[in-house]
Amino acid sequence: MYSAIPPTKLRNREEKFREAKNVPFWHFIGDIVFPKMIESRFCSLMYKNLENLELRDKTKATIFYAPHNNWWDGVLAYNIVYRIVSKVIKKPRFRFMIEEMNRFPLFQYVGCFPINKKSPQASMKFLQYAVTTLKDPDIAFWIFPQGIIRPPLYRPEIFQSGLAYIAKDAAKKYGGVNLVPVAINYTFLRQDRPEILVEFGKPRIITDPKLNRKELTEVIEKEFEHFLDKQQKDISSANFEGYHYLFKQKLKWWRYIEQKLKTKGLKNKQTVDLK
Repeated sequence: MYSAIPPTKLRNREEKFREAKNVPFWHFIGDIVFPKMIESRFCSLMYKNLENLELRDKTKATIFYAPHNNWWDGVLAYNIVYRIVSKVIKKPRFRFMIEEMNRFPLFQYVGCFPINKKSPQASMKFLQYAVTTLKDPDIAFWIFPQGIIRPPLYRPEIFQSGLAYIAKDAAKKYGGVNLVPVAINYTFLRQDRPEILVEFGKPRIITDPKLNRKELTEVIEKEFEHFLDKQQKDISSANFEGYHYLFKQKLKWWRYIEQKLKTKGLKNKQTVDLK
């Protein structure tokens, strides 16, 4: 079910290089399809601490890094960037690395590009290209630093070196880059479908081109694990303070009737108690 070996290495398939582009027509299609995919499967999407993005260096690109737990993560990333992050970063341009992108070549036109993990040498070409996409401040680059899908609540957090490599080279080429952690939790609350909770952390601004990649990776691994655990603790203790709804589905007819019956039952009980 979960493999520690990246798919491109496991299946021994070459990834054709594709340059990330932002084509208005395909974004028009994506802006219809991707929100509908999320809204048809989840009861709601809530987000918190978006104001942390105001603390970033607004002259630099931003790398968002998040856990990779399931198939929905990529679709959710597109929704987060264009429906939530766009409230702060005006007209963001999405950049997203996809393994086995040969299966989804059209994603090239909404800002995606492939990554080949057959070997460190093969990965390097794609990581070097990733750095070149971070030139402008409107870039919203999304990455899963674990490099593979991990089970929810997998501990300890283990990052591959790609995020630190990209950040260090961006600091060298462009003077810096913002790193913003994003905690994501798919969970059932009181509804018949799961809900998505998204929390934005405070940005770390990387400007030192001489930083030690291994040390940076170890630091952000620990910080990210603490960040995810805090979000999980808040959810487990029913602490939803600060969350805002991106969308919330209306009750289905059977849930609406159930709510009415519960309300009526409570009123009848209160009447009996008063007597």
